[in-house]
Parts: sequence; C-alpha cells; structure tokens
Amino acid sequence: MIYETLQILKEQLEKYFDEVGLNVSLILDNVALWESGSKDADKLDGKVILTLLNIEEEVTMKNIAVTRVVNNKTEYRNPPVNLNIYLLVSANCNSYDYSLRSVSRTIEFFQGKRIFTSSNTIYNRANVSFDVLDYFKFIVDLYTPGFEVVNHIWGTLGGRQLPSVLYKIQILQIDRDKKLSTGEVITHIGGTLENLQ
Repeated sequence: MIYETLQILKEQLEKYFDEVGLNVSLILDNVALWESGSKDADKLDGKVILTLLNIEEEVTMKNIAVTRVVNNKTEYRNPPVNLNIYLLVSANCNSYDYSLRSVSRTIEFFQGKRIFTSSNTIYNRANVSFDVLDYFKFIVDLYTPGFEVVNHIWGTLGGRQLPSVLYKIQILQIDRDKKLSTGEVITHIGGTLENLQ
C-alpha cells in the first residue's frame, strides 16, 4: 500500500502540474541519490522528486477487534497495521525560481485536495500493482519540522538542501487478510448456577 499511495499522489500531482502549465517532470525516487556520484544520480536532474522519508505506526489504532464471524464461524486474525508515512517533495529543477514555483504549486495542490479516497481520485488502474487495490483513504497534511530537524534530514540525505516541502500521509492500512484460526461461535453459556452462601 505504500508504493500504491505514493504512485497515486505522483499521478495526481503530475496532472495538476499539467493543468497549471508547469512543465516539470515528477519522479518517485530517493533524493539521496542526487550528487551521490552514482550513475542513477543523473535521472534526478531537472525533476521534482518524491521520496519516502519515514514510516511510523499509528499506535492509537492498534486496539481493533481481531475476530470476525463469517458463515457462523469465528475467525481470529492479527490486527491490521496502520501507518503514517512522511513524503518529502524536493524540487531539483534547472533553475532556482522554477524549483520554488514547483514547491509552491505542490503546496497549492495539497491545500486544495488533502483527502484521497478510491471514489474521489482518478488513477491509472492499468498499473499491475493496483490489482489488489479495492478501497483506500488517506489524508495528506503539511508537516513542518524545525530548522534543526530539517538540517538532520538533509544531512542524512547527503548534504546540500533542495527547495522542498514535507507531508505526513495518514493513515495507510496494511492487512494481509490471513486467518490465524477458526472456531465455533459462542451462542449460549450452559451449566447451572449455585448459591455460594
């Protein structure tokens, strides 16, 4: 679900860039490759790069029921994992002003649409990884770390900073849909009560 979410956001942002006449290519890749000296670094030149920065579990959603009744049988399952992911949108355009415009348009797009669902989002369903994608809902919020955190982020990614914006995407649910075991449904309790006095 992580790749699918980021790919949907990339497609949506590309469509918006086309609508507003911003002629910039978007790529879903690791911005740490930029200036790494590797042969893959060239593919990031002149592009807006979407990079997965961090994954965190949403612990407030952990206490979800792990049993279901299907065809009069109780199914026991592990609870789904609910995630928040952090997306860094970096502009590595050919000029600094174009990079700034790309970041501004990105903020503008997510200000206009921050809730993405399978019913309000048009995406490329021909992508083979979307075969298992029936329903999704995630919320994109601007995340503003302090200067020290930004310094650590770009230090980890390789040094020099690009014009960028950071988003927190809540809540992705990952569920393998695997039964652990099944059992009979408890419909009544038998036995007799005794007076304990």
